[in-house]
Amino acid sequence: MADNVADWLHRLGLEQYAPVFAANDIDAEVLPELTADDLLGLGIISIGHRRKLLAAITALRRDGEIAPVSAAVTSSEAERRQLSVMFCDLVGSTPLSARYDPEDLRDVIGAYHRCVADTVAGFAGFVAKYMGDGVLIYFGYPEAHEDDAERAVRAGLAVIDAVGRLASREALNVRLGIASGLVVVGDLIGTGAAQERGVVGETPNLAARLQALSTPNTLVIGEATRRQIGGLFDLEDLGPQALAGFAEPQRAWRVLGESGEVSRFEALRSGTTPLVGRDEELDPLTQLTASFPRSIQYRNHGTVLEFCPDNTCEGFSASGGSMEAMANAFRMAA
Repeated sequence: MADNVADWLHRLGLEQYAPVFAANDIDAEVLPELTADDLLGLGIISIGHRRKLLAAITALRRDGEIAPVSAAVTSSEAERRQLSVMFCDLVGSTPLSARYDPEDLRDVIGAYHRCVADTVAGFAGFVAKYMGDGVLIYFGYPEAHEDDAERAVRAGLAVIDAVGRLASREALNVRLGIASGLVVVGDLIGTGAAQERGVVGETPNLAARLQALSTPNTLVIGEATRRQIGGLFDLEDLGPQALAGFAEPQRAWRVLGESGEVSRFEALRSGTTPLVGRDEELDPLTQLTASFPRSIQYRNHGTVLEFCPDNTCEGFSASGGSMEAMANAFRMAA
């Protein structure tokens, strides 16, 4: 029965929900009775996915059996992607299992899973797999964004906050790890309820190792993720870490929170990258500024440069006239 439900979800192109349906004992007998509230309870927050499922469930009620679905099937072809992969783990799940009845523990874990799924969805995170008390999440698949690493880090901080505020019988804590890099993602692995979208590469392995480094309610990221987020977050350098499966030590950082950078531009730009092959363009500027020992000041409200030879500044804004004046000054200096 579970295999029939998983195949039905696969034909709908929604096979990522098969583990959730199986974990909640949704079989062919229960499936036609599902409602919109039930789907929300299962953690399916996408309106489009709920609409598609409800339409297919309506057809089940009419036909009386799980019949082939005419909806387009999502391609199973794998592709190379730059992904940010997050591993989220519930701290102390083994003691919880010893203290609670299995049905009560199921409620706790289910609430935790829904909390994580709802939170990461706000940052375009894709829940790829639930692994007991762990959650595997992709940022950059199936939809890619230029700021996926930043989204992943923000989502991680939001998950820590959301799980900490979760109404539960006792306080819950999580540990998270994020790694970014090139992977091959999209292969359908397994069959029936065990089917999932696999990801191949060292990135998910690194994310799992970084998660193991983290302490309760902390997020640890790798070098590639750190480069992509620039100065947007305050970080604690954990130094090179010897991780199982990696020949070389891997740099790791603990995310402390958002930084106080004035702008995204300032936070994301690199201040250490040299200009290469621009001597011809830099010479006029060098000659010009040499005649004004206290010449250049920067502002964040539109002024490009200010020339202050006698502490009396004449500002150049980003207007056309100002830029023309700047160009004339450069031509004179050259």
